[in-house]
Amino acid sequence: MFNVRVFVSYKESVLDPQAEVIAGAIERLGYNQFSNIKLGKYFDFVIKAVDRKEALILAEEISDKLLANINMESYQIELMEDN
Repeated sequence: MFNVRVFVSYKESVLDPQAEVIAGAIERLGYNQFSNIKLGKYFDFVIKAVDRKEALILAEEISDKLLANINMESYQIELMEDN
């Protein structure tokens, strides 16, 4: 079994209005040492697979079909073997 975490965020080319609002609020608080705020979400789940390769393939299929809008979002997958 593998513990899976999928991070989903907007692609660089997609405007993220929530991140823009947060950036404006941070600036209004007087902080100007930051740049490139990104918003995202993550999903945690367990996959029963015989090996790491199979677990990654299944996680990618689930991410492509359900967790991310692949037209607007990208994702990264972290796998950890469940001990």
